[in-house]
Amino acid sequence: MSTDADRDEARALETIRAAFDGGVRLFDTARAYGVDGADEGHNERLVARALSGREGGRVVTKCGMRREGWIPDGRASTIARDAAASAIALGRPLDVLLLHAPDPRTPLVTSVRALDRARKDGVARSIGVSNVSRKQLEEIATVARVDVVEIALGAYDDAAVRGGVVAWCAERGVELLAHSPLGGPARAPRLARDVRLRALAERAGATAHELVLAYLLAVHPSIMLLVGARRANAAASAVAAARIALDDELLFALDARFPGLALLRRPPPRPPETSTREVVILMGIPGAGKSTAAKAYVDRGHVRLNRDTVGGTLAGIAKRLDEVLRKGATGVVLDNTYVSRASRSEVVRIAHTHGAHVRCVHFDTPPHEAQRNVVSRMLERHGALLGPKEIASLSKRDPTALGPNALRRLLGELEAPAPEEGFASVDVVTFTRRHDPRATARGAAIALDAIARRAGDGYALAADARAIFDDLPAGSRALVFGWIPDASPALVASTTALLREAHGAELALCTHLAGPPLCWCRPPLPGLWLAFARAHGLDARASVLVGTGASHASMARALEMTYLERPLTGASSPPRTA
Repeated sequence: MSTDADRDEARALETIRAAFDGGVRLFDTARAYGVDGADEGHNERLVARALSGREGGRVVTKCGMRREGWIPDGRASTIARDAAASAIALGRPLDVLLLHAPDPRTPLVTSVRALDRARKDGVARSIGVSNVSRKQLEEIATVARVDVVEIALGAYDDAAVRGGVVAWCAERGVELLAHSPLGGPARAPRLARDVRLRALAERAGATAHELVLAYLLAVHPSIMLLVGARRANAAASAVAAARIALDDELLFALDARFPGLALLRRPPPRPPETSTREVVILMGIPGAGKSTAAKAYVDRGHVRLNRDTVGGTLAGIAKRLDEVLRKGATGVVLDNTYVSRASRSEVVRIAHTHGAHVRCVHFDTPPHEAQRNVVSRMLERHGALLGPKEIASLSKRDPTALGPNALRRLLGELEAPAPEEGFASVDVVTFTRRHDPRATARGAAIALDAIARRAGDGYALAADARAIFDDLPAGSRALVFGWIPDASPALVASTTALLREAHGAELALCTHLAGPPLCWCRPPLPGLWLAFARAHGLDARASVLVGTGASHASMARALEMTYLERPLTGASSPPRTA
């Protein structure tokens, strides 16, 4: 209604009023809903005009989103400013104020505390969040009570069910609002072309869209639908859906069409205690030891389903699981990441449908160990560190081409498994590093800025650089490492020659551009050292890292190296050039 350049305000007002007159009392808007950044608050003002003189309407608005580029901004100052502006636009205290989406640059608890302050100050009667996971809800609950949660839930989106968000809200009496129940403007038309849905809709005397809405209302009493409507007749159709009565035959048919949603209405019963069929989920970050453990299950007769070997997606693996259980398999092991509850849910559903118990083994790996594992797998497969372009090109089909951003997302999405997901048992295997017995030599990693400084078009060594090299453990092979964004080949060559001629050291530089790291070679990420150590058979535990601050100290701890602190090389250190 407000974000389109060709918007029609008269039609929008007519649609909102038709919805109200038809019985709708909940209206969803947002501070960011406008054609651009200068148009913020347009939809709020539109809703206020449409509902003027109509009592009983309740308005949900959202804050913390920049219209230009739809970029989340969850800073406390932004939320306070948005809340105050929304109250002015709507002409009253806010009924419900939601965080539009988590801001990855701002701690979620910071944003929620700002919402809580708006509630305490009387700017908003109720507060909540939108587009969050169960893990995030549990984090939020440690700092404030949320009254409302808004998530995508509908014909194309059942992750909130499979991920436990709906159950979390229902257990705590938190109001649940389901946006995009028909999939949004781009996907909703496909429902009307679905032959199976159209046949069921004809039996119900409804349209396919109305049937889906009626089914969603029947799935769970806690769900409140937020239906997008741009015309009065669309609003009337949504209202009509609430009056459709679905008999058991229709409900069962819709359960089969939407199995993820059906988990709320009719979850499959747990298998009997006497069942001898077993599905084992081995979950965790790549490189944690899942593949090794899976081989032991295969040796005992389990069928193995793994994306690295059979390809495809986790959804495809779930279909393969259904097939092998249908053919009579009594034991299946799945060793994939399965970091989220939603990704594990389909495995549990299918296994229970076939009367199989599900055991989960969580290979728990600290982030710094996960980084080492990912880099080691990359070096083992490719023989060298991959650059950003290579990672982007290979990552979708090669599990060893995982980049730092992808690993960070996996770690952020990681939800520890719990018996309530339907598991017969949950075991945790704590990661223990197995060191290569062939790697016994000593080495040293020296930060470039600990021994040199920029001098014109190149680098100059500090006066005491020789002493640093002389103090290294005897026999240590030295690597000088650093990050020089967009360094020219001439600069790299001159610095390499300087270090080799002066001290016989190797130079390894990350020259990739600034911004979030897209490669493993940018310090303090461990890629440069791990590649060097692998090439020369070095044992990190017998090696030292010479650095200039906290990030280098953290790098040394993660790599199990001895750390030596050095101040940043500056102008006060008389340079010695080679």
